[in-house]
Amino acid sequence: MLVVDDSALMRKLIPQLLQGDPSIEVVGTAMDGLLGLKKIAELRPDVVTLDLEMPRMDGLDTLREIVKQYDIPVIVVSSHTSKGAYSALNALSQGAFDFVAKPTDSPKGGLEQIARELAVKIKVAAISGPPKLTFHSIPHAPPTPKPQNTANRPARIIAIGVSTGGPNALDYVCSQLPADFAGCLLIVQHMPEGFTGMFARRLNDCSAIHVSEALYGDLIRPGRAFICPGNRHLKIRRTPQGIVIALADQAPVNGHRPSVDVLFRSVAKELGKESTAVIMTGMGDDGAAAMQAVQAAGGVTIAQSLDSCIVDSMPRAAIEAGYAARVVSLESLPSVLQVLSQEEGSNPRALATELETLRGERR
Repeated sequence: MLVVDDSALMRKLIPQLLQGDPSIEVVGTAMDGLLGLKKIAELRPDVVTLDLEMPRMDGLDTLREIVKQYDIPVIVVSSHTSKGAYSALNALSQGAFDFVAKPTDSPKGGLEQIARELAVKIKVAAISGPPKLTFHSIPHAPPTPKPQNTANRPARIIAIGVSTGGPNALDYVCSQLPADFAGCLLIVQHMPEGFTGMFARRLNDCSAIHVSEALYGDLIRPGRAFICPGNRHLKIRRTPQGIVIALADQAPVNGHRPSVDVLFRSVAKELGKESTAVIMTGMGDDGAAAMQAVQAAGGVTIAQSLDSCIVDSMPRAAIEAGYAARVVSLESLPSVLQVLSQEEGSNPRALATELETLRGERR
């Protein structure tokens, strides 16, 4: 792999973090994008780590050239600032495989966790290759006023778990839902603290439904999507006013906070046969075991089709365990969510018939 970063400290630190993993070899470093492109041509690395704030040629311009000229996955190394979060999300939409956040307090803070995360993402990227988008990107229009749905509760609450490849996949799904969408989406996207708020705003700008970062006590209403904040867990609970969001600070589950498992188990417990769990693109197996709880409660379980994922580990784990009752392509997923949120969708037999019809049309 090749490290491209204008910081001499990071060019030294990243190879040091990875030296304990014998399966990863750092073949070179570069101090800016122009030198990085030259090194890529010379060394032909399997993966590139890329800083976004660099002189001469910044990270986004460098990324565009890598995507245009080379079939190499890029992992962005981003700062925790608002500018860094915005740039990292832009990089994902323009072809970066994934990103890691730099330590927030000092160069030594949280380095073991960063090392583990970076090593895993490098190895997965080397196997998977650069993202291959299976849909046309939706242009981000300026935000416009959105109509308020006056219904007190959604026709269906849909819990979604997603990781690597999720930002682009969710961008597509949310942008395809109509303003009168009768359901409500609860989304756990593996993403660090400080990035999820910006991510929610970007999704809101391209969607007819309301998308926001979840707050404790938010009332779940139709036509909404809530993104779990980084470094929190997302649950739901019933109150006299309706079903509300509850955020928790309990220990990481499956190595993640937020964890898909926590969300899925919560909706299974609170909603029973009305629960719905959708597991999408991502590495690891977070959420797969908890889909069994939704299934056992009589709820609906759906996995994104493996061929439409950037990384298929999360849905594959659920499918192979037999916990995903249906497998749906990313392209078909918005239509399936709309079917689920129709009033007649509360009838399981009618819902199954409609989904089977939809699947047949998409083959």
